[in-house]
Amino acid sequence: MKVLFINSLYPPHIGGGAEIILQRTAEGLQARGCKVVVLATAPEPGLREDSLNQVKVYRAGLRNLYWHHTEQRPGQLSRLRWHMRDRYNSDMREYVRDVIRAEQPDVVVCHNLSGWSISAWDEIRAAGLPIVQVLHDMYLLCPSSTMFKNGKNCERRCFNCKVFRKGYDWRSAQVDTVIGVSRFMLDTLQGQGYFQGAKAYVVHNSSPFPAPTVKPRHANPLNTKEPLRFGYMGTLSEAKGVRWLIEQFQRLPFDATLQIAGRGQRNDEARLKALVTSPNISFVGYQAPSEFYSQIDVAVVPSTWNEPFGMVAVEACAHSLPVIASRMGGLPELIQDRLNGLLCNPDDPDSLGLAMLRLHQQPELLSRLGGQARTSVASLLNLDLMLDSYQSIFAQTLLDKIVRHEDQPLSHSVLPGP
Repeated sequence: MKVLFINSLYPPHIGGGAEIILQRTAEGLQARGCKVVVLATAPEPGLREDSLNQVKVYRAGLRNLYWHHTEQRPGQLSRLRWHMRDRYNSDMREYVRDVIRAEQPDVVVCHNLSGWSISAWDEIRAAGLPIVQVLHDMYLLCPSSTMFKNGKNCERRCFNCKVFRKGYDWRSAQVDTVIGVSRFMLDTLQGQGYFQGAKAYVVHNSSPFPAPTVKPRHANPLNTKEPLRFGYMGTLSEAKGVRWLIEQFQRLPFDATLQIAGRGQRNDEARLKALVTSPNISFVGYQAPSEFYSQIDVAVVPSTWNEPFGMVAVEACAHSLPVIASRMGGLPELIQDRLNGLLCNPDDPDSLGLAMLRLHQQPELLSRLGGQARTSVASLLNLDLMLDSYQSIFAQTLLDKIVRHEDQPLSHSVLPGP
């Protein structure tokens, strides 16, 4: 089977967990004997062929106002114009046509479509190929891909979302198979009328981290003389709850430290750093997970938006660390209260500080949660299980397409742009 993956970015360009998972999937399937091709956007004009770890990668110059993977956030007017073009970018559709003609894949798997727009679906359908859509974010509902505005999750779609995503729901009926990286993601999109008639699956992301070589300090619950070490790893942004974490940490009535690892857009980083008054908070920049998690006792994932999955929560558990996570999006599918961590709620801001205080006051609980953490996510540390799922779903999608063609040939008319 030959699979073409389409995504906004591909390493070395990494915007988040979607790119990491896609790379693992592409390289894993290639190693299993599948023929894999990736198509991603790039800042340079034109279409060029590349190779990364023996996977063929096409990089297509983004035909929009600016490259959408920058540290500096463009102005509001520029963003508005960018999203207007991204609503249905027929120029990017030409790249999809060229790669399909050159590679002749059996199935096309779409991940994040920011930069491509749903014009990619129309081109894949025009080629008569089955479409699999993997849901990593809210792009199909919201131009910002987050459904998060003014520090809060959107209870309903705003005017801009309705305008920029008009017709996306019925056009999604072209998709043969839809996969959510969490039950939350799948239910959210289907609840909005998307992917009617498509076969639906949930495949959790896999993070194959080996067992930690350094024994966690919390393994000895009597060792409470040293300050409790909290840590955050991820994008530095409002939606990720970093402000909430800083404010709650600075109110703690006990000795502790907080390391904040990761990067964000310059303006976001500056605002968050300006909040810090405690000498016990340090911004440590990019850190390798194995290095970072060996330096902390508790991982905190305080997302205030509906996190689609929460890979950092799995990675922390893989390193035998208890996790304090917000009860948002897909996180409760990973972190179970009092099994591998504690859950808090952004609607109750003090719940985060109280969870941190609880682990300080109850070292036995801290030890027990950390001791159970890795076992609790064992299935999510097995890359082969994830690859088995994807390989089976792709094969079934292709088989279903063949059967439908034999029973009743389909018309592959091209739908006009929205």
